[in-house]
Amino acid sequence: MTASYSFADAPWSPSLTLGYQTFSGDDPNTAKLERFDPLYYQGSPSAWATGSKSASTFLNSNVNALTLALQLKPTQQDTLTIRYAHIRANELNSQIQFGQATRLDENGNLVTGVTNAELADDIFLEYSRIINRNTFLTAGVSVSFPGAGIDNVIGGDASPWTGGFVNVVINF
Repeated sequence: MTASYSFADAPWSPSLTLGYQTFSGDDPNTAKLERFDPLYYQGSPSAWATGSKSASTFLNSNVNALTLALQLKPTQQDTLTIRYAHIRANELNSQIQFGQATRLDENGNLVTGVTNAELADDIFLEYSRIINRNTFLTAGVSVSFPGAGIDNVIGGDASPWTGGFVNVVINF
């Protein structure tokens, strides 16, 4: 579910987008497998991805995300977008995607999923430039701050996950 509003007459034509997405998890108290299986995963943060860095870890199963994006167009050729995502687990003690957070506890028992629903908070800054009618540049940086659910899995404070990219597309 997504709602967006554009301030077309304002300088830089800002637009604000608020979204919420949820993908079911498996109830660990039943024998049935209920989690959503993302057969064809779309990994773009502007589409059905769960955050930016987190989208590489939580592949749209047993997660929900509240997202907010602000897009600015300082010129016809330039677009700047900042995105925020708050990612949570839907089911505690249930796999996050394909077994992430599966581990042995201090007694040697197999434990799956997280014990706290807070998975991560992501911030993603993206810049796009139309160089000419055939050439496009996109660059971005992101940081994901692991939540208490991830901290509990590793038994301490997880470090933020960072990344960046530059992409040039030339059409012939």
